[in-house]
Parts: sequence; C-alpha cells; structure tokens
Amino acid sequence: MKHSNISIFIPHAGCPHRCSFCDQRTISGTQRLPHGDDVRAVCRRALSEVSHPENAEIAFFGGSFTAIPREYMQELLDAAKEFVGAGMFRGIRCSTRPDCIDAEVLGILAESGVTAIELGAQSMSDKVLEMNERGHTAADVENASRLIREYGFELGLQMMTGLYMSSLRDEMETARRIIEIKPDTVRIYPVVVLKGTRLGELCEQGEYELMPFEEMVRFCAELIRCFTDSGISVIKCGLHASEFVEADMVGGYYHPAFRELCEMHIYRRRIEELCMGLSGDVTIEVNDRCISRAVGQKRANTTYFMEKGINLIIVGNSEIPIYGCKLRR
Repeated sequence: MKHSNISIFIPHAGCPHRCSFCDQRTISGTQRLPHGDDVRAVCRRALSEVSHPENAEIAFFGGSFTAIPREYMQELLDAAKEFVGAGMFRGIRCSTRPDCIDAEVLGILAESGVTAIELGAQSMSDKVLEMNERGHTAADVENASRLIREYGFELGLQMMTGLYMSSLRDEMETARRIIEIKPDTVRIYPVVVLKGTRLGELCEQGEYELMPFEEMVRFCAELIRCFTDSGISVIKCGLHASEFVEADMVGGYYHPAFRELCEMHIYRRRIEELCMGLSGDVTIEVNDRCISRAVGQKRANTTYFMEKGINLIIVGNSEIPIYGCKLRR
C-alpha cells in the first residue's frame, strides 16, 4: 500500500542561516509557523481526506526540526502524538540538518512517536557544501546517519543536483556515498533557482550556469535507477507542483511531473537495450503499475521508437519489478 505524508511545514524554523538555494516560504507556500492547534486541525482534516490514514505519517518539513527551540518542538510533537498514539496515523516523520542530531534530541524524538528522520545532505562534497553555504560537512551526514540508525529510526537522505560549483562527477560521488550509507529512502531535488536567493543573484550575474533541462532529466533518471537497483526507495524526485515556485523561479529544473519525465527515460534506455537489431511490432512487458511510465508522457516513448522503425506495444506483467522490462518472444 502506498505511503503518504500529512505534511506540516515549518519554513526556515531552526535554520541557523539561509542556504544559497533556499526559500522555504516560496517552496511550501506557507508564510507562518504552525502551532499545536494547527497540527491538530491538519490531522483531523486528513482523517477524512486520506484513503488509508493508518499508513500515513505526520511529517514536519521545511525547516531544521531538531534545531528549533525545545519547547516549540515538543508542542508540535505532543499534538501529533495524540493521533499516532490513538492509532490514527502510522507515525511521525521530520527533516533536519545533519549537524543538528545528537543523542539527546534522538531520545526526545523516540519518546514522542517519531518513526523516520530525513537529513538534508544535499551533497557529499565539502567543496559544494561550502560554496552553497550549507554550514555542515559530509562527515556530519555520515555521523548523523549512524546515530539515527543506532536509535532505530527509519533513515532518509535528501540530495540536490545542479548546485553551484557542483559537477556531474561530484553528484555521482554523492550518490555513491549515499548508497554506502544505505538509507531506507532518498529524495532527489534538482535545483530550482528562486528570486531573492543567493543562487538567484549568481544566476543574474552570469556566475552560475545550469546544464540543459533534458540533460538533467537524463541524469536524475540514472540516479533513480542506481538507488532503486541498490534497494533504496526514491520517494521523491523534483519539487511538488506549486504556483508559488512557478511565480518566483528564475532558472533550474522545475516541472510539475519531473519524476515522470525521468521514469520515461529509464524505460526508454532499458527498452532500447532489448530492441537492439529489431524492427516492426515489438511487445515489451513491464509491471502492471508502470505501463503509463513506459509509454511516456504524451506517448513520447512509443513515438520515439516508431521513428526508429519499431511499433512498440507495452503490456503489463505483475511479476516484472518496478523499472524492469522483458521482451515478449
């Protein structure tokens, strides 16, 4: 059954400074900080809107949750715990900075019903982290990940692609080191350049150049494949659709269906491998749930292969793994 989050945003709360790319108020569409009663209201509403609330987690995103004042953090956790303790939701998820994890805060989170912690790693290159004003190191990511594991939490890592002064080699090395850490989940965020951020200034000054959109789609498709093949669940790729982001972006890789574009490329590459030397009608089996991904947006993959002389027929097979393909003989 598909997992879902009841997302509650605490924009910039607990953050010691503003990173080069960040404007959480624009990204989340939230302007004020929530309090305990706000959390309760969101949870009550979700009970009537979410199909399977027992499989959902209350998620605190958009700030550095473990760095906010303890009294405020506990207020939010206590409100969420009322619903988790009653069995209405599966647990509580939060995101934070790698340098804001220690035994004391992990003990508080464990007692308050938190089940998963996501770290904003962004990059495993100290050079890239410094140039984007993150204020932590790659070693902080590794140390925090180890502690989170020791306390029994589900571990998630978030990485960004296309950051200032980051090369594709840097980003493949980031992916390799993340795979070594073996988190349960990963989120991939291709950078979106927003007005009023340091990256926005660098972009306007011509000091920050971004690779073409299609190249980033292909690269993120490769990341999804690498993580999935390593047994790590990619639970997000690209920012969620947002009118606020669309209004304030000045560059980068925003698309309301960015992940679907990446998945289309994953299937295209794997189907190409199966279709070497073939022409005419070719039937490819994919997982039942992935037929539309393999066909591609606006039937882009079937059109692509048609231009190569292949009439591609995509059919479902429940035994095929996600992103897997099989040539039907």
